[in-house]
Amino acid sequence: MNKFVAAVAVSLIGATGAMANVTEEMLANDQTITDQIVTNGMGRHLQRYSPLDTLNKDNVKSLVPAWAFSLGGEKQRGQETQPLIYDGVMYITGSYSRMYAIDVKTGKELWQYDARLPEGILPCCDVINRGAAIYGDKVIFGTLDARIVALDAKTGDVVWRDKIANYKEGYSYTAAPLIVNGLVITGNSGGEFGIVGTVQARDVNTGDMVWERPVIEGHMGTLNGEPSTMTGELNATWPGDMWKTGGGATWLGGSYDARTDTLIFGAGNPAPWNSWLRDAGQDNSGKGDNLYAASRIGIDPATGEIKWHYQTTPREGWDYDGVNEVVAFDDKDGNQRLATADRNGFFYVLDAADGGFVSAAPFVKDISWASGIDDTGRPIFNEDNRPGDPTEAADGKKGDVIFASPSFLGGKNWMPMAFSQNTGNFYVPSNEWGMDIWNEPISYKKGAAYLGAGFTIKPNYEDHIGSLKAIDPATGDWVWEYKNDAPLWSGVMTTAGGLVFFGTPEGEFIALDDATGEKLWSFQTGSGIVGQPVTWEQDGEQYVSIMSGWGGAVPLWGGEVAKKVNYLNQGGLMWTFRLPKEMASN
Repeated sequence: MNKFVAAVAVSLIGATGAMANVTEEMLANDQTITDQIVTNGMGRHLQRYSPLDTLNKDNVKSLVPAWAFSLGGEKQRGQETQPLIYDGVMYITGSYSRMYAIDVKTGKELWQYDARLPEGILPCCDVINRGAAIYGDKVIFGTLDARIVALDAKTGDVVWRDKIANYKEGYSYTAAPLIVNGLVITGNSGGEFGIVGTVQARDVNTGDMVWERPVIEGHMGTLNGEPSTMTGELNATWPGDMWKTGGGATWLGGSYDARTDTLIFGAGNPAPWNSWLRDAGQDNSGKGDNLYAASRIGIDPATGEIKWHYQTTPREGWDYDGVNEVVAFDDKDGNQRLATADRNGFFYVLDAADGGFVSAAPFVKDISWASGIDDTGRPIFNEDNRPGDPTEAADGKKGDVIFASPSFLGGKNWMPMAFSQNTGNFYVPSNEWGMDIWNEPISYKKGAAYLGAGFTIKPNYEDHIGSLKAIDPATGDWVWEYKNDAPLWSGVMTTAGGLVFFGTPEGEFIALDDATGEKLWSFQTGSGIVGQPVTWEQDGEQYVSIMSGWGGAVPLWGGEVAKKVNYLNQGGLMWTFRLPKEMASN
């Protein structure tokens, strides 16, 4: 039994034989209950590891399709959802803020909900949705017009809905919500529009706001409808009024570390991208760090108070964000740790107790913006690789162009990595690319893009962009690397059967050997995969599902890279595979 997750103490089946509503205990023990998936990340720690080993290295070659479900219509685009599975039903979200309930045995649609999106929504990076949350008798998800909706899990009827923020100001929502102790916890999207990143907690049964925590210093939090505490200290690391439109979108959602009772959210890029406008001092004093943008933040789930922060890229100027997921794990010596693979190209290990820096190592090649991370966890900047100050240009319109690696889409973007309790390694979907980038003058206008930069992404190598790496968190060493021609943009899953599952934009759903990286099985799904795989047990057989449907940020923002993948077809199919019982021993 995994010591990280407590043993399940109650029966999930009531006296009548009907499946009980989803409880806090079920959420807490999701990783060990193998016939359900009721959390994003297959556990709120986001390990994306299954203890199932019926499907293994020897028999994965016998994995076969069980059914496929089409999202239908013309609303395809990127499909980044992670399925939830409970009481015989699979819940998935689709592009344009749709949700589907599917009979998990047959693939038949039970109900569908389409959000009525208004004109004028401002999604930055495709009209995607990454999944839902489930609790009690409700399934809950966010929409592109920055709303959160709770639906009756049996019927799809609306139970309650609430506004996260004003979409006309550039806010949106794309992440899977997180539920802890009866609170549904959300971030926000819109970092390219000068919004302010926040984390909000609502009563899961009513939708009433309990607390809100802005993640940019100078903004006031709330608790039970009243002002609580200010985030940080006004103007400590931001000049003038820049903090008022400081960015820091919490667009990927968060994780929960039950060991320390801490929510952990990442805050994205400061706004605007042009770091010279946000400069309050370059003397390494921290005055120009622009907290808490480009940071990981530990939050008290009961009150919304910030417990700790760790900033990966102070005075961030390359759109490296800081939003990448934080995975709670125990290292090989039993220490409670957190791991995150940042868009800036470094893989970090932090102390779970206080977010303190433990170690960092590159997980991509050719990092140009910093020569390393010092003993305090602060980057050693290569200042010559910062995009130039446009005010120093002769015409004042464009700063010096520099080539930076990784590109602004990151060494790793949103696509979640996985941790294996089988090997103790992390499996990180990464991309080897760089960019020409330059700064431009910019001023804030509500609802308009607020970048102050231009860019073109370029591949770093001819033979690959995508690279799935097995990383030892104790050393930062790469155990193995699996290269892919197109950028990787799907989530990763590991299993006790020694398998690593992920998908490619070319449409392949792949299983690798977790120890060697050898390809053991693949299936062509017909469209690019940018979804998140899951596995579960049903009627004594092990099942695996993945959403196929090409899209996301790469076709929209990828520059020269986008030209390499513009032949790929869009789609919208939820593929489900099974290992037949008779093959389980083969």
